[in-house]
Amino acid sequence: MQLADLRADCGNCHGLCCVALTFAKSADFAIDKDAGEPCPNLQQDFRCGIHEKLRPSGFQGCTVYDCFGAGQKVSRLAGPSWREQPGQKMFEALPIMRQLHELLWYLTEALQLEQTRPLHQQLQELRDHVEELTLQDLATVDLAAERHKVNELLLETSKLVRGKQPKKKERRGADLFGARLRGADLRAANLRGAYLIAADLREADLRQADLIGADLRDADLRGADLTGALFLTQSQVNAARGDAATRLPSAVLRPTHWA
Repeated sequence: MQLADLRADCGNCHGLCCVALTFAKSADFAIDKDAGEPCPNLQQDFRCGIHEKLRPSGFQGCTVYDCFGAGQKVSRLAGPSWREQPGQKMFEALPIMRQLHELLWYLTEALQLEQTRPLHQQLQELRDHVEELTLQDLATVDLAAERHKVNELLLETSKLVRGKQPKKKERRGADLFGARLRGADLRAANLRGAYLIAADLREADLRQADLIGADLRDADLRGADLTGALFLTQSQVNAARGDAATRLPSAVLRPTHWA
């Protein structure tokens, strides 16, 4: 399994996120929509009728969401779409599968790092275990327990990759809402779960920073260097602002809505 296998492939999905998820009218969604109710923009072929203009149409939330490939996995395992059979089981499976695929993303990334060689056997065994869970009855999966097991190993991964860092770079869970960090040296910083909403990170050095769970909504990443940043996901990048000068890890795609 490669990280590319854990990217959303909407062409092979039954449009599950457009049906299974709840929309709440807000800055992210132009309408209210209950879970299980198809979005009015969803077409018969399961494609979005306004895909090219989601943001100007008030559906910014759709451009941020990423399922880590869970949508196509659930669709493949279910066979016929929810239009041809009761879809409730598919809809309930999507958020669970997404969380399992997110864990697979982190474990797969960790396995690709040279510094984690001492942990490769444990990482491989745990990844195989999580992958097996995706093929079982998802209703029986204890997500909290699985996340705990994976997180313990990811913490060890982070330490190996980042090395010993000065105390000023330990910013786990820090409240950095709107922080002025332009040009800041955040290389190999621990930013796990940090609140970086609307932070000014222009031209900041975030190489090898641990960004797992960091909230990057509206963070300004123009010109920032995130080369080798740990555990950065497509959803985090989609929620931030960047430009052509923003340097990203190779596994993460540059959002089309960036300038």
